[in-house]
Amino acid sequence: MRSLRALFSRLSTATETNLLPSSSPSHLHFSRSLFSSEQCLGDPAAEAAAHLESCADPEDLAQTHAHVLRAHLLRAPFHWNALMRCYLRLVRPRTSLLLYAQMSRSGTVPDCYTLPLALKAVALLFALPAGRQLHCTAVKLGLDKHEFTESGLISLYAKAGVFDWAMKVFDQNAQRKLGSWNAVISGLAQGGRLAEAVDMFVELRRSGLVPDDVTMVSVASACGGLGDLGMAQQVHKCLLQAGRSGRLDVMLSNSLVDMYAKCGRTDLAGKVFSRMASRDVSSWTAMIMGLAVHGEEVAALDFFRAMQQEGVRPNQVTFVGLLSACAHGGLVEEGINYLEAMAEKYSLEPTVAHYGCVVDMLGRVGRLVEARAVVERMPMEANVVIWGTLLGACEKHVNVEVGEWAARNLLELEPWNDGVYVVLSNIYAAAKKWGEVERIRRLMWERRVAKAPGYSSATVSA
Repeated sequence: MRSLRALFSRLSTATETNLLPSSSPSHLHFSRSLFSSEQCLGDPAAEAAAHLESCADPEDLAQTHAHVLRAHLLRAPFHWNALMRCYLRLVRPRTSLLLYAQMSRSGTVPDCYTLPLALKAVALLFALPAGRQLHCTAVKLGLDKHEFTESGLISLYAKAGVFDWAMKVFDQNAQRKLGSWNAVISGLAQGGRLAEAVDMFVELRRSGLVPDDVTMVSVASACGGLGDLGMAQQVHKCLLQAGRSGRLDVMLSNSLVDMYAKCGRTDLAGKVFSRMASRDVSSWTAMIMGLAVHGEEVAALDFFRAMQQEGVRPNQVTFVGLLSACAHGGLVEEGINYLEAMAEKYSLEPTVAHYGCVVDMLGRVGRLVEARAVVERMPMEANVVIWGTLLGACEKHVNVEVGEWAARNLLELEPWNDGVYVVLSNIYAAAKKWGEVERIRRLMWERRVAKAPGYSSATVSA
């Protein structure tokens, strides 16, 4: 990823080619109508910033951006921040970061709101070197211990997987605020370090700070990932005792549904779901996914039908749950219909995850030739999960031809994977092709690939 210095050098060209639309008649009319002296009763720059706060259309944003640049309305950090925030809201992190570079080049000093916006853009781009430069800037300006900047740095390092740096930022401020705690807990939970996320939540409670809705969503996610029902019930009790409500109420309820479902208690997830005052697509999807994973495919499909009756539009994750349910239940025709309905009825483009579910669904029932045809017709390259799923199905149903094809493609992606050789050898053995079995073993020896020995471990609780 290019550093901020590289962004500086490319700024002029990028601004002309990516940020400024052509001066079409509609643009000129828009500029005059929005920023005319009759309508701008106060500061034109403030008027533009206020307009950006509610801007949700990319074309509208481009026109507004073009005007504020040409009219020299970017005068203070507040104006730059409004523009950066708008681009982030429309998921344009690269443009937002280019704006930060232009702001620095113009001589405008970033404030405590600018750096968190730039850090969020860097995190979305996974541009760790640029993030380190922003960290240095924060130290230089004395903003590194500001709540928003500190939490932004922690989130960036955690998302990049550099947890040591994240904890160093967290530990260096003894007067850390709740935002920093939330950034650490969320980063650990999203990074798969679930037990550590729960431990940090316990430390937060001991510190005397009161967790908010953001904290509880992250902790609920960690508890669900651990499958710790006891801890999950304690989190739920904590929420009930706090009597939380407000704009995150639906999100909190969704996190509880997901938490109980991941703990294997779809009955408790259903109770939380039934008591929700309002539900969104994530509420329904969490229930469908939970039921699908735990083999309750009929109930999952019933929930989808109820979701349709409620007029809630499904998203791509919903269809992953549906296709997974069909795969577990052997409902091949229903699964194919759902895959076709994604594009035809809901205008949703199937992803590699959806095709993977279909391959799994066909492989489970032995329809391996059709599964191969699905892989060959995919608009994207198959990943290791799909090849591994197909290879496992070939082992189950002893299909040598498709198994060899899947193994060959999987080895191109993971030549070091000893499991591919073992499964292919098992397929040959089941087909009584002992010469091929010997060939695979000899090939493993020549390529210095050794089968990893199996082992088991036991956890003893006091």
